Amino acid sequence: MSDIDLSAEILNALHEYNTELALAVNEQAKKTASKLVRELKDISPRRPHNGKHYADGWRQRQTKKDKTESEFTVFNANKPGLTHLLEFGHAINGGTERVKAYPHIAQAEEKAANRFIDQVEKAIEGVGK
Repeated sequence: MSDIDLSAEILNALHEYNTELALAVNEQAKKTASKLVRELKDISPRRPHNGKHYADGWRQRQTKKDKTESEFTVFNANKPGLTHLLEFGHAINGGTERVKAYPHIAQAEEKAANRFIDQVEKAIEGVGK
């Protein structure tokens, strides 16, 4: 086997590994986003306004997709303006009073990030076996 053949084989093997790894990471990103949406629906405040619950508005959208990279955005479709107000609280009556904060997004996001890291590490171990 010549050096050129060996180099081509190594490059081919690395390309296959990279493709498998990218697919595994992309799958974990999608699963993590779906779990985050379900968790946010469960833990978000539920008060109907105009017939729609804030908690029911959580969605995911794939904002980037190519062979090696996917990106998902989790957002609230029903009440997008409430996410910041509920998470951090806000002033009322000209700033003399404050509405209590209901932190729910940050804790769910942190859990999702940790879950994603764990799942990607497992995926890396499993790729190529």
